[in-house]
Amino acid sequence: MLTRRHLRIKVLQALYAYFINNDIKLSIAEKNMTQSAERIYELAIYQLSFIVEIVKFAAKRIEENKKKFYPTEDDLNPNTKFVDNLFIAKLTENRDYKKRKNEYKINWIDHEEIIRRCYNDLRANDLYINYMTAGKQNFEDDKQLILKVFTNLLVDNESLEYIYEEKSVYWANDIDLANYCVVRIISSINAQDDSLAKLPTLYNTEGKDDPDEDKNYMIRLFHKAILHSKSYEKLIEEKASNWDFNRITLMDVILLKMGLAELIEFPTIPVKVTLNEIIELAKLYSTPKSRVFINGILDKMSACLLYTSDAADDLLCVDLGGRRIIKKKKTQQ
Repeated sequence: MLTRRHLRIKVLQALYAYFINNDIKLSIAEKNMTQSAERIYELAIYQLSFIVEIVKFAAKRIEENKKKFYPTEDDLNPNTKFVDNLFIAKLTENRDYKKRKNEYKINWIDHEEIIRRCYNDLRANDLYINYMTAGKQNFEDDKQLILKVFTNLLVDNESLEYIYEEKSVYWANDIDLANYCVVRIISSINAQDDSLAKLPTLYNTEGKDDPDEDKNYMIRLFHKAILHSKSYEKLIEEKASNWDFNRITLMDVILLKMGLAELIEFPTIPVKVTLNEIIELAKLYSTPKSRVFINGILDKMSACLLYTSDAADDLLCVDLGGRRIIKKKKTQQ
């Protein structure tokens, strides 16, 4: 489910935390990174469960209105299209969803006020009004409503984000990734699915012989950026000859180390992909001028890069000019 860009973001966050805390052990830093990634799924299930709670609240409100001292015709014969939403019924019957919800011990008992506010906001929205007055109910329309409700009303909800931040220190920076996962999970559920259908996994396994390929990629990129940190710094200093290394921002240095680690250690990833992805991360997480600087440095390095391998007596010459040709040489004494 998570893309390689998402995994690079997790590596970037973990590297930043590692380099500003020199006392942390590599094993602990790796554990923190993988736990942070895995809890993205938990946050996604929280988001899905909140949508379910809104539907439950609507059903509860219908029953309460029927018991009014002077109920109206609408109270006695309500439009139940929303509470009978076919997608929500499919989701709540899904064993994988129920299992995860129970494992995460999710409940919204103490947050009825925010559920009520979101329900009232939904009722006033044209999405809901048009849906409730539309024709015959069908699964695809119900699914599209839930998707639109989520993306238009629940994404960037400050009250929800505050609740999540209180639950986990990891979630302050992961809400966007979790929201992406929610959209993927909603999109994956179809009318013909039975209760045993599996929800998408956190790491993308499609077309991969090794289901742990993406997770291992994330861990290896993290390790290599740290283990070769000093040698990468020397390379950066050489190519940034017009810059004082100590004046380069930490984020830019980390992005350059990530770029170098991927260029060197992952020969199956096209050079252009690595360069483009690091530049995109620079746009998101560093200064406005960083992308130009980082692009220039990595472009120079990608032409011809020398680095010392794990075997101290070997020097690897890596031609990265569109192809990867690796030659081994004995280290000159």
